[in-house]
Amino acid sequence: MSIRVHQLAKELGITSKELIDKLHSLKIDVKGHMSTLDNDTAFLVKEELKPKKAKAVGEGLKPSPTKARGTTPNHSLCSGTGQARKHTKAKKPEKKEPGEKVQELKPEVKAKEPKVEEKKKVEEKEKVEEIKEEPKPELKVLKIDLPIIVKELAIKLEVKPAELLKKLLDKKVLVTINQALDEEVARSICEDFGYLIEKLPSFEESFLAELDKAGDPEKLKPRAPIVTFMGHVDHGKTSLLDAIRKTKVADKETGGITQHIGAYEVMLPKGCVTFLDTPGHAAFTAMRARGANMTDIVVLVVAADDGIMPQTIEAIDHARAAGVTIVVAINKIDKQNINLDKVKKQLVDHNLNPEEWGGKTITVGVSAKTGQGIDNLLEMLLLEAELLELKANPDKPAVGIVIEAELSKGKGPIATVLVSNGTLRIGDIVMAGLNYGRIKAMLDDKGRRVLEAGPAKPVEILGLSGVPQAGEKFYVIADEKKARDIVATRRMEAKRKKLTGKTSKVTLEELYNKIKVGEVKELKIVIKADVQGSLEAIKDSLEKLSTEEVKLSVIHGQVGDINESDVMLASASNAIIIGFHIDTTNEAKALSKQEEVEIRIYSIIYEIVNEIQAAMEGMLEPVIEEVFLGRAEIRQVFNVSKIGVVAGCLILKGRIPRDAVCKLIREKEIVFKGKMSSLKHFKDDLKVALEGFECGISLGFKDIQKGDLIEAVEIKKVARRLK
Repeated sequence: MSIRVHQLAKELGITSKELIDKLHSLKIDVKGHMSTLDNDTAFLVKEELKPKKAKAVGEGLKPSPTKARGTTPNHSLCSGTGQARKHTKAKKPEKKEPGEKVQELKPEVKAKEPKVEEKKKVEEKEKVEEIKEEPKPELKVLKIDLPIIVKELAIKLEVKPAELLKKLLDKKVLVTINQALDEEVARSICEDFGYLIEKLPSFEESFLAELDKAGDPEKLKPRAPIVTFMGHVDHGKTSLLDAIRKTKVADKETGGITQHIGAYEVMLPKGCVTFLDTPGHAAFTAMRARGANMTDIVVLVVAADDGIMPQTIEAIDHARAAGVTIVVAINKIDKQNINLDKVKKQLVDHNLNPEEWGGKTITVGVSAKTGQGIDNLLEMLLLEAELLELKANPDKPAVGIVIEAELSKGKGPIATVLVSNGTLRIGDIVMAGLNYGRIKAMLDDKGRRVLEAGPAKPVEILGLSGVPQAGEKFYVIADEKKARDIVATRRMEAKRKKLTGKTSKVTLEELYNKIKVGEVKELKIVIKADVQGSLEAIKDSLEKLSTEEVKLSVIHGQVGDINESDVMLASASNAIIIGFHIDTTNEAKALSKQEEVEIRIYSIIYEIVNEIQAAMEGMLEPVIEEVFLGRAEIRQVFNVSKIGVVAGCLILKGRIPRDAVCKLIREKEIVFKGKMSSLKHFKDDLKVALEGFECGISLGFKDIQKGDLIEAVEIKKVARRLK
């Protein structure tokens, strides 16, 4: 017979975390609160903890030696011999007390020796670093706002504006005294004058940082865990959520369930669990991409009859990238001929070792159809939350995230929000993304008005000036003028970024410069390949490129074309996507431009390795890029004397200029690539043919067929910005 750690904790009246810490101090190896202890160990633990409680009650009183001996008669005699029994009065306390002292002193003595050696090593390292970094102390730190006007920078550097302009001219930067310099140019010019730039935090950054603070630690109170269900299609995520609602909705005494568009909470006798009902891992990652990861625990739903599937692997990678605790729910255990051990072995293959097999991942068998195991799953979620020690301050202005938002004809902008800290009340001024407003009403799932919402509570709010994006953080701000000013600044910045098209994402072109500046410490990569063998080879080759300056890590690798989910994961993790012998879906291409994620497709493995290595060393050659201009369909083919074969075309998309490079595509394969000979409309020469117009295109290529496509592209050389 055996007992689980969390069950023993209940019997002793302490938390699972406290018991685990005490077991570790007693040198009893346990993995987590689901680990089992045999009866003998459990008995010894109970006996060991009882006297400690007695001592705690009578603190300050000096117990007599006889009483101290009387509390643990069995422990002292367990390993005793006949000689030990003869000297019970004199030697028992002597043996026990020195024994206890030796156990306490030994680690201290051992710890002191390496500490001296460590100190010597650290001092030696510091001396070496001081020798290496002799010129660095010469650079003085200059705190400035960026971008900065040339005149203001000259005042800060204590130099004449003419001297500063001359230096800028030497760097081929032509500006006037009243023009602003961006961060890159300002940093470079300041280094020439012996200064190192440190950007001052903006008013918005410092103001919101104060709002993000939890406040007084004494005011922190436990909050409900926020759980997201993820997994493969048709593995029972939605049906499992429905089953949780149905099993608890009748229990009106405990509060039932508050159902919302994107979130709801289940009230249990021992606590509350808030569920995020997101449509798969894409939405989960989209929220994290905007820096608003609210999920504490991910429940990975795996069907017992299917096991691990492609989207399950994606869900695992997305949850790992977010650094979230994973609990596995093996669904459909009511079916016949299922093999749970096979599913658990697949989990082990993806580094999710079940607790029953000596790992740390909680696995629970459930059935959405019969309701079997659902209570156990909810109990495990509460136990996991107990170990995470989730706390929030309900006495401060609310901070949280927008889960979903829409524009209603009758109500205007409506946002479903989840409070992470503080308490949200009617009349509060809320700022979310590029919108702000005063809360006019807060609604529950049945349209009933609520007055306030505390930490981990989902509510629907009305009163914002516009529809915020899902995943945006929201803040309650006391001063409406400050909210208005921050939103105005954000809108101007968004407009500027849109016009300049500058990106803060990692690209291979800028990798070397970012490593040198110290912006990049880890290069994250998403790999998609045609076959599993190629995927493993690429992954192993790239991970070997890690250096002291930058670590390379493959956060996701899978077989198949690059899709929207891959782009969202790369965007959230600031990663680049590498494809091998595969294509990119049109939706993923559009999303990659929007999210400014770099996608690179290769056909030779060593080219991938060489290019990334070259990028890290700052030796990349200029890359040639093809920019899509337009597409035309060949409706008719003509043979014209002196000109040759002419294709009668209809422009389907974009535009086709006369000087563009054209690709002739037949059944998704490129048959010909080169410049066109002529572009005409009837007998008139054209400079450009626009979408919806008909034209005649001559490519100087004879094998043209009706139904072929002609794509016009512009060839661009993208230079690497190297030092």
